[in-house]
Amino acid sequence: MAEHPDRTGTAVRTGPAAPAGSAGSAAGFFPGRGPADPGLALFLNAGDPGLDRLDELVRLLDAERVDCLELAVPFPDSVTDGPVIRRSARRALDRGVDLEAVLGFVERVRPDLRHTRIALLADWGHSVKPVGLEEFLRRARGAGADATLLHGLPPLARRRYLEAAERIGQPVVTTCYSNSPREVLAESAEFASAYLYLVAHFGRSGTVPAPDRAALAPVVTTLKGLTTAPVAVGFGVRTARDVAAMGELGADAAIVGSALVAEIERVQESGGDLLAELSGFVRGLLHRPAQQEQLPNH
Repeated sequence: MAEHPDRTGTAVRTGPAAPAGSAGSAAGFFPGRGPADPGLALFLNAGDPGLDRLDELVRLLDAERVDCLELAVPFPDSVTDGPVIRRSARRALDRGVDLEAVLGFVERVRPDLRHTRIALLADWGHSVKPVGLEEFLRRARGAGADATLLHGLPPLARRRYLEAAERIGQPVVTTCYSNSPREVLAESAEFASAYLYLVAHFGRSGTVPAPDRAALAPVVTTLKGLTTAPVAVGFGVRTARDVAAMGELGADAAIVGSALVAEIERVQESGGDLLAELSGFVRGLLHRPAQQEQLPNH
């Protein structure tokens, strides 16, 4: 999300001005990150946990210096997600969380964040089309979203999306698969302005194995030679070992989605201390294992 491999959001050519209310976003995503210290992006459905607890959680992520939060406007029955994220979206929808509520949340919390940037993920049919593409982009920018990702964008709407994003000055995220044709890799690299999301596997989120380092290595090298934008790898990234491995491949960051959402589900069901347990989980992702130099190929 992280984990929406069919996101067809594509970035604009130029580096637009920072969104209103975004603290320090001129520095871009994952500044200073790289092989020795890869950045971390986390995916959450807005509304799971509820927005009051989510406010506390996002501020915790900022204090822990998580680089990016991919924050989804919840939508039902995603064909690209496995059961963990689908249950999470349903819990958020059952709480009445919609686009209006998520934009209001971003507007409230974003000015206080000093490190974490927000990439707002929205589904074309459920959240974007009903309000209109340009209106969605203007509202996302006005709320302080540092980037947008569109799930399920029809191919015929792609050019209109690019042009509107460039005109409005809203950075967006490009995506490609590890097995995408060279021309797709080149296009994703050319238009990346926020960051490029390299999807490690085809499949549903939370159901795929750990990234295949041997298969990913040449793709990361290719992408890094085609763009100056950060390259972040997700889909199957679950542990500190996985995060470290993505850095060793040359990626600027790793994206963790289902593993965090599953932890949120577990803590909520057990009645545990949400912030304390998630703080421990996030700290575990941020610190490399002692035997990192002996990471095996997956």
